[in-house]
Amino acid sequence: MGIKGDIKMTEDPLEIIKNADPELSELIGKGRAAAFNDSGIPLKYKFLIAMALDAAEGAADGVRVLAMQALSQGATKEEVMEAVRIAHYICGVGSVYTAARGLKDVL
Repeated sequence: MGIKGDIKMTEDPLEIIKNADPELSELIGKGRAAAFNDSGIPLKYKFLIAMALDAAEGAADGVRVLAMQALSQGATKEEVMEAVRIAHYICGVGSVYTAARGLKDVL
């Protein structure tokens, strides 16, 4: 799997969707491609935004993968933590706990 940024997950969490509903899988892939393209906002910031959103939503695995992708695109550890600070300010301390689980082996 993996979004542009050279970090790949070992297992595609949407594999079951690909097999059960290829049309939905294609739609999701198009959305991902539109969100994580090379135009507009630099890719590292797109990954940081997505990471903060995953922290707010309680998706620790997403935090991990997106932080790794942001780092691979030149983000610093300080920028990763700034994104966590923003998630905390907007969404509360639960996002920090999620981020801590996701960032455990990344930072």
